[in-house]
Amino acid sequence: MRRHVAAINPHAAQPTSLLALGRSLWQNRSLIAQMSKREVVGRYKGSILGLAWSFFNPVFMLVVYTFVFSEIFKSRWGGAGMEESKTQFAIVLFVGMIVLGLFSEVVNRAPTLVLANVNYVKKVVFPLEILPLIVMGAALFHAMISLAVLLSAFFLLNGYLHWTALLLPLVLLPLMILIMGLAWILASLGVFLRDVGQFVTILTTVLTFLSPIFYPVSAVPEAARVFIMANPLTFIIEQARDVLLWGHLPDWSGLGLYTLVALVFAWAGFVWFQKTRKGFADVL
Repeated sequence: MRRHVAAINPHAAQPTSLLALGRSLWQNRSLIAQMSKREVVGRYKGSILGLAWSFFNPVFMLVVYTFVFSEIFKSRWGGAGMEESKTQFAIVLFVGMIVLGLFSEVVNRAPTLVLANVNYVKKVVFPLEILPLIVMGAALFHAMISLAVLLSAFFLLNGYLHWTALLLPLVLLPLMILIMGLAWILASLGVFLRDVGQFVTILTTVLTFLSPIFYPVSAVPEAARVFIMANPLTFIIEQARDVLLWGHLPDWSGLGLYTLVALVFAWAGFVWFQKTRKGFADVL
């Protein structure tokens, strides 16, 4: 691990260029992978089933969604795509929950990332900018397990999978970039404003209902639809459903624009983090 740790004065100004960001991520790629693995394993440490819980959790949730929305609420999604069935609503809903889970797991953890690793700030010179990527690695692991459960259920119900499902990484990449920018900002703010974590938890809960997870965008009244579309999760959830469930190609122009905005936002978040990190040691 030592060879990944640069000898930098924690109070010194840190580089903020995209080149510096790319260099840091590349030089610390093994450290990121190692600590992401430790993050995942540590979550289930001491439990009897261990990592098996990462599989059973999404299976259990999918079964619950299927029962509640197909048998109790008698919900139907409607629209083109898969044929209507009792389980369609649960499958469609589960796609949205996977995207929301990826977002929420990183964003909810972000405000306490630096606070939970005070030793890296005070006693060890550590590339603090990689902390959000470590959490992102763990969140991706859980998202991929949930995706495997979703695709297995889809195949069992329909007897086929759409080849467009292979394009899901391209759909999720812009969101991941956006999340990183937000995580850098929140990780920094969390050091100076301890209430940020509480606010973020409320925000992600609100986003659960302001994202098209339990309902299609077409069901939202026209006057309120602009607010739903302004939600950064909406476009990604809709595109994920297109490639996974409906067999449609993604909106390439929309993804391109989203990626451009996400890159600018991520760079701004990285600059903010680098500019403010020299004050971490004084506050902590």
